Amino acid sequence: MFAIRQDDLTDPQTRALLALHLSGMHDHSPPEAVFALDLSGLQAPDVGLWSAWDGDAIAGVGALRRLNGERGEIKSMRTHPDHLRRGVGTALLLHIIDAARAGGLTLLSLETGRGTAFGPALALYRNHGFVDGGPFGAYRVNGFSQFLHLRL
Repeated sequence: MFAIRQDDLTDPQTRALLALHLSGMHDHSPPEAVFALDLSGLQAPDVGLWSAWDGDAIAGVGALRRLNGERGEIKSMRTHPDHLRRGVGTALLLHIIDAARAGGLTLLSLETGRGTAFGPALALYRNHGFVDGGPFGAYRVNGFSQFLHLRL
């Protein structure tokens, strides 16, 4: 269905989709609760990014940040608007979960926001076993963020 590959962030389509993602986070979140990574953050050595492709068109992106030897964080999950409701998010999420397991991680966590714009993402994560929990890493309770976790 979709070809998922490790992405080096050099393709203009990947960069455009990540710019759309970052813009969307700023549009739908209070400034103090935008934790989306920019390109330099996604190029950090502890982050792996994958993109999903439908032929020559990018369909989505998703990243995994390794926080320590046991825990990883899902970052920058975004489906291209032309590919919504076609299973892109599920394909990327399952790929990231597999990569986390293969890397020896035992817990995946994520931070996301509240409101209508975040509903589809929350449904995706909850449908795949993520449960609500407390903040992790450097995150703090801020009234907007939600934290979800999955034991692997």
